[in-house]
Amino acid sequence: MALLVQHQFKPLPADKQIETCSFLECVSHLPSFFDCLGGAVFSPIKADINGNIAKIRAVYETNPTKFKTLQQMLEGEKEMHGSQWPKVGGTLALMWLKRGLKFIQVLLQSIADGERDEQNPNSIKVNATKAYEIALKRYHGWMVQKLFTAAVCVAPYKVDFLKALSKGQNVKEEECLEKIRQFLVNFTATIDAIYEMYMKTNAELDYKA
Repeated sequence: MALLVQHQFKPLPADKQIETCSFLECVSHLPSFFDCLGGAVFSPIKADINGNIAKIRAVYETNPTKFKTLQQMLEGEKEMHGSQWPKVGGTLALMWLKRGLKFIQVLLQSIADGERDEQNPNSIKVNATKAYEIALKRYHGWMVQKLFTAAVCVAPYKVDFLKALSKGQNVKEEECLEKIRQFLVNFTATIDAIYEMYMKTNAELDYKA
């Protein structure tokens, strides 16, 4: 569980402003999460997340003061790009990134809640499928959906997945699940705040990749 616990997200302030720098620091460690799911078969999602993090960082580094928070980045880009916004720059990258983060959040929450296939309780196929359907499926074309279905079929067993999250250490399942729950508190709040921000600013786009 070291992968998650060592890079906890900060609690959000009352105004739900998310500091861009600390957000980028935390999410930069999450692409390796997909190595725990099976490496190569999940590499497209991992690459997509890495790419979107890099795009957001590039925007932030042009003016760290102006783009101190993610909210300020969206507002600043709206002024800069006019009619091209929100399908541009850090705004578009964060839109796709939040969907990848939502996949992680739903998958972990489903495992922590004990959702499973009673016929194969050590499989995480049910959890990964739920996460994909909620977070990503509607934004993917038929071909990508088929690729993901194939990837889920070779997902690791839960015991191996939890061991990978713990960086190879043998940790009791309940201890792992408790650490997942702790990680999810601030992680979920951050994702929810980003989704809320996109709805309030009409920055959400509904099209297939």
